[in-house]
Amino acid sequence: MPEVTTVDPATGQVLATYPAAGVGEVLQVLAGVHAAQPAWAARPVAERAELVRAIGAQLRKESGELAALMTAEMGKPISEARAEVEKSATACDFYADSGPAFLAPRPVDTGGQQRSWVAQEPIGVVLAVMPWNFPFWQVLRFAAPTLLAGNTAVLKHSPNVTGCALAIERVLRDAGLPADVFRSIVVAEDDVPEASRALIADDRVAAVSLTGSERAGAAVAAAAGRAVKKSLLELGGSDPFVVLADADVAPAVAGAVRSRFLNSGQSCLAAKRFVVHRDVAEEFTARFAEAVRGLQVGDPRDEATQVGPLARADLREGLERQVRESVAAGARVLAGGAPLAGPGAFFAPTVVTDVTLDMPVLAEETFGPVAAVVVVAYDDEAVRLANATRYGLGASVWSADPGHALAVGRRITSGALFVNAVVASDPRLPFGGTKRSGYGRELGEAGALEFTNARTYVVGGGVPTGPATE
Repeated sequence: MPEVTTVDPATGQVLATYPAAGVGEVLQVLAGVHAAQPAWAARPVAERAELVRAIGAQLRKESGELAALMTAEMGKPISEARAEVEKSATACDFYADSGPAFLAPRPVDTGGQQRSWVAQEPIGVVLAVMPWNFPFWQVLRFAAPTLLAGNTAVLKHSPNVTGCALAIERVLRDAGLPADVFRSIVVAEDDVPEASRALIADDRVAAVSLTGSERAGAAVAAAAGRAVKKSLLELGGSDPFVVLADADVAPAVAGAVRSRFLNSGQSCLAAKRFVVHRDVAEEFTARFAEAVRGLQVGDPRDEATQVGPLARADLREGLERQVRESVAAGARVLAGGAPLAGPGAFFAPTVVTDVTLDMPVLAEETFGPVAAVVVVAYDDEAVRLANATRYGLGASVWSADPGHALAVGRRITSGALFVNAVVASDPRLPFGGTKRSGYGRELGEAGALEFTNARTYVVGGGVPTGPATE
């Protein structure tokens, strides 16, 4: 029987082993989730909203235990883990408060005696394929609006956070969600491609949402395309952090450290390429490297820890290769630059400079605590380098003149632009990428409507009572 084993990345010790489902068992779970969807959709939206609110309350009730589980399974510093649980609860609050208005039927004046409106209706079962780096937030930001809309969901989480995946299902059930409205499936790594293909091809699945690697996204999009089903992809990012000549260096450095090293650098929307004007490059780079050298690396269970381990040993090996090959090609290390000795998948917080576009630290996405600094002479050069990537998730531009920053930022292709602020997701704002960072939008009103059918109603032959409301 296949199994999934989770490992503490801070120590390398085994945490737990779970039985994994075969394709037949996965399809049995799907049958239950599909059968539960009509009754769930028939509930008034106000009732569904209150259950979503109850999920947020349950997350807060168990915050300490859930944060500790997250830290054990993927190494997130405990203070950040608690913040992630709270952010997930905040998303539930937002959709409980605002979601019913987003989903309300919208009258449209089409003249004459007829009455017309557009209703946002659920589409059925949505498959969610989610990553390990934000094991609660990634799932709840999907689940809150998707369930509120009247859909049901199947979650295929990353195997190394299997405990989190099962905890999420239990939390939703304990909050009052009916049986089979949301289910987590545990699939062994080798069986993931076959199980995913079977689920996406099954007529009982209406759509799929994936957050993960470009490779996984391409596979899911291809499978969804063959089945003529909607897909949403949130993939990699290599976000530029642009510091213009007139920027205030001190807050820019503080923002740079926060953006790059949150979650030990394991974030799609983290700044990864620091494009700095030559007028402020020397000061920015010196301050940045000094701040990075001062980061507290260690046991993620320690409240003082700012940077924990990478989530898996193979991720550390990949990051080491990227730095090593870049240095061999001429990059210069100002801080860190190598794995840390001892147990666990730790990598020293790193700053490299003298980088060029063909080096791995710029040409590839670096998913860990490594920052690459490149110096430019003009705004046009900053824009060119910022756009010199196949990704387009977020961008951050820093200047004492917000108008100047906006003018530069509008020329950078991205799903989000932040001026004098660190790129971050917010339940109230749509989030997603361009280019190979994916398509579709989560969060905000767009996230509430993403997995709905905008159904047109036209009633003629007199004056009807009007659009049905829940």
